[in-house]
Amino acid sequence: IKMTYTSRDEKVNKLRNLLSNNKLTIMPCCYDGLTAKLIESVGFDLAFMTGFGVSASYGLPDTGLLSVSEMTSAATTICRSLQHIPCIGDGDTGYGNVANVKRTIQMYTQAGLAGIMIEDQVQPKRCGHTKGKQVVDREEAYRRIKSAVDARNEGADIVILARTDARAIHGLDEAIERCKVFRQLGADWTFLEAPESEEEMIRYCKEVDGPKLANMLEYGKTPILSPNRLQEIGYTVAAYPLTLLSASTKAMLDILKSLKQGESTENTSKLLDFKELQQIVGFPEYYNEMDRY
Repeated sequence: IKMTYTSRDEKVNKLRNLLSNNKLTIMPCCYDGLTAKLIESVGFDLAFMTGFGVSASYGLPDTGLLSVSEMTSAATTICRSLQHIPCIGDGDTGYGNVANVKRTIQMYTQAGLAGIMIEDQVQPKRCGHTKGKQVVDREEAYRRIKSAVDARNEGADIVILARTDARAIHGLDEAIERCKVFRQLGADWTFLEAPESEEEMIRYCKEVDGPKLANMLEYGKTPILSPNRLQEIGYTVAAYPLTLLSASTKAMLDILKSLKQGESTENTSKLLDFKELQQIVGFPEYYNEMDRY
């Protein structure tokens, strides 16, 4: 059995098709090769590389501590682990001025990502549901998105997701206005981060055109709504940014506490069967490839 892979250009087209249909796409977020593999193996159509998760994999908080090279390295690993589905990368603020934004897009494109998210926070940025974040003024925010769009149009074909964090600092009106202009500048779709009620989510979807992202962060500031309700409101994609990271961290802490207490791991329901684990990480494909020669 020969392993086949979908090209990056085809993945870009797949992403654009997902954004153009009327059915909500559920998008779990990954942060390494294993979590990317798991998302695809279960049958999801789209993944997102979360900056929070990649930072956590380095043992760091999501406060702008990682460099563009570290994020690109993670993106390369993730994209190599995904055979057929597209992945969007968290591009933070673009890691500098407008020239840095364009370089980040070029690097993410070369890594294999089909989309990138660029936001309007002050650098260093931080998780959108934590304290202390600030945003740049409108003009700087618009320059970032314009440079991203230019990079796309100049040959680095990639889907541009424009994000604003202005809701927490300047209110919903400002956040909606920024999203409207992001679309006018050529962003493929928008993400208004951390609306604090279902009413705010409805207003965003009514007033801003084009595809829209809902961020379903458990225990965050935004209400967790069902996929059906998100589709009714007008969202196109629902991201689950920390679900895998939170679930796996809890599972690891539980088993570590059991080990610390001297408990045996034999016949525990907390562990995968070794054969299943081998299958997930790719041993069958490896053996099949070796048998070809």
